[in-house]
Amino acid sequence: MLRALRSALVRFTVRRAAASQRDAPRRADWWLRLGCTVSPAFGECYPALVRLRRAIEDRWGAVAAAQDAAERFPENPDAWMLLGEAFQMVFRQHDALVAYEQVLTLEERPDAALAAGDLYARAGRHADAAARFARAYAAGGGAEALWLNAGALFQAGDVGAADEALHLWATQVPDGLERLSDARAELFVDKRDA
Repeated sequence: MLRALRSALVRFTVRRAAASQRDAPRRADWWLRLGCTVSPAFGECYPALVRLRRAIEDRWGAVAAAQDAAERFPENPDAWMLLGEAFQMVFRQHDALVAYEQVLTLEERPDAALAAGDLYARAGRHADAAARFARAYAAGGGAEALWLNAGALFQAGDVGAADEALHLWATQVPDGLERLSDARAELFVDKRDA
């Protein structure tokens, strides 16, 4: 009974925040903070608060809200994903990577694996990036994950595995086998130049 009442209160605060967000962002922030305080579970109030604070250029406030979500709901992968995204807003790549890896500890998710792979690739850790892109594909990331995996494998120096990943990619995109040689040239030339 109490949980249902608290959930109803959270929905009310999110609606009130949405109604006042444009004209009174501080009031919207207050409503969302109230919703986050009484929320019995990770829900819509935390992402809404992070989005609002980002919209009003309070990126560190967005990080604080996401950290609160991850601390209150440490077993919820969505809370950690939100924290990773918030850390990326303030260019804290290592902290974002830690959050995405925590998501992958809790649940195999393609979005977290792709985000972690991207951060590893930016850091020049191509073998780690390739491993995360492979996890993203295994979790349902589709052809995009294979393309990124092939590029990371090539950068890591494993040309044979990169070619295998690219061939698998070609089987999953329209006219992929016909475009395979062009895709191979594009990917491998682009990666050499990078």
